[in-house]
Amino acid sequence: MSGRSRFFNQRHSLLLLLSLLLGAGFIATALFSYYSSRTAIRNTLIGQDLPLTSSNIYSEIQKDLIRPILISSTMASDTFLRDWVLGGERDVRAISRYLGEIRNRYGAFSSYFISEKSRNYYTADGILRQVEPQEQRDAWYARVRVMQPDYEINVDLDYANKNALTIFINYRVYDYDGHYLGITGIGLTVEAVRSLISDYEKRFQRSIYFVDSQGEITLGSGQRDNGMQLREIPGLRELAATILGENSGSYQYQANGSQYILHVNYLPELKWRLFVELNEDVALADIRQTLRFNLLISLAVTLLIVSLSHLTLARYHRHIEQAATTDKLTGLLNRHAASALVDQLLASQRRSGQAFSILLADLDHFKQINDRYGHGTGDEVLRNAAKIFRNALRGSDFAVRWGGEEFLIVLQDCPEAEALQVAEKIRGALAAARLADDSDDLQVTVSIGVSEYRPGERPEQTVGRADRGLYQAKHGGRNRVRAGTDEAPAA
Repeated sequence: MSGRSRFFNQRHSLLLLLSLLLGAGFIATALFSYYSSRTAIRNTLIGQDLPLTSSNIYSEIQKDLIRPILISSTMASDTFLRDWVLGGERDVRAISRYLGEIRNRYGAFSSYFISEKSRNYYTADGILRQVEPQEQRDAWYARVRVMQPDYEINVDLDYANKNALTIFINYRVYDYDGHYLGITGIGLTVEAVRSLISDYEKRFQRSIYFVDSQGEITLGSGQRDNGMQLREIPGLRELAATILGENSGSYQYQANGSQYILHVNYLPELKWRLFVELNEDVALADIRQTLRFNLLISLAVTLLIVSLSHLTLARYHRHIEQAATTDKLTGLLNRHAASALVDQLLASQRRSGQAFSILLADLDHFKQINDRYGHGTGDEVLRNAAKIFRNALRGSDFAVRWGGEEFLIVLQDCPEAEALQVAEKIRGALAAARLADDSDDLQVTVSIGVSEYRPGERPEQTVGRADRGLYQAKHGGRNRVRAGTDEAPAA
């Protein structure tokens, strides 16, 4: 494997490792932040947010739903109502006006009184009918007559209002001596109460519903409808017995791939439990969005850093490669780079059979230039000589600083006869050039040996012939071009 390929593989491995480290670091940081935030939010929801929301909703319910209980209680203890019953229920218009006033003043859907003595069902519009405890539609009356508590909340059809499903607060009425007189109360439509619950859900961003002591949902909206049993709801069925055995508490459960957090409060006025429920996916939507955003930022930063690293390494590689293959003083290829190019040239020659030639040039009396004019001038001469060599070459040719003041030039697709012409052109151009600005009397010449590559021979054999040609040019008086020979010249 070549040094270039090895460096490329090492650079690729380094960039891959950098990408993995950066990616892992960013992802670990983002996930740690996400899970820390999720834990903190969940603990806040369970320990503070849901209980506080439940308390706020309970306060709202006291105002919106428990208020009818207080109204019914006031009606049951009203002296007018009791005196009217004890007076023989003579003026129906009086009780109708009373019930109408209650309904209008408090915004109830209906108001009513059922007399135990006459069994008349009084409303704001007069006598609706007589109740018959043995009939199915009046079973509620038979139940309230014998119950121990003073009131009940019952969801039933209101036959006085087009059979609308209504929440009735049925309150027992007693005379001044504690004798049972009948039942009074008011009604709220289920849809009105359900609308209240829907408003609560929108305001508090929670699911809200009520459950009785038997585990049946009595009021709800959305996914928790009336009549559903806790023991039939996925995730809650396992917790139903625990929840119904406690007055309040916080719970967590899974259903349909989502995690839910639930807070339960017992409402003694309603004898129901208030369920405030939150889908954790909804609560954590913002931080999940933040996680996705952080991961995208991490990816972008990783790509940016890796791209910058790639550019930096590529530039560094080019710099190293240039330093490894280029002579710093002249800008020509160095001897190490020439070996690799000659190997490629030989492989190409074996395929195509095209000739190439080598020139070996040496500046005449260069040591005297250094001694007389200084090394600074000597360096300037070398740089300017290199420019002349480059200007004389085609794009496929290349020049090498072979050592000191010696240069090797490779001419591709060029037989020896043409190479001698090129060498002569170079010699003449260098002899006519001014190679040092500060030395007007400095005259620099060059001697050049030329040889053509012969198929099958080693590169050093070709260079050896060019070196012998250079030797002959030097001993022939310098500032001349000679073709190399197979035999070494006599000493």
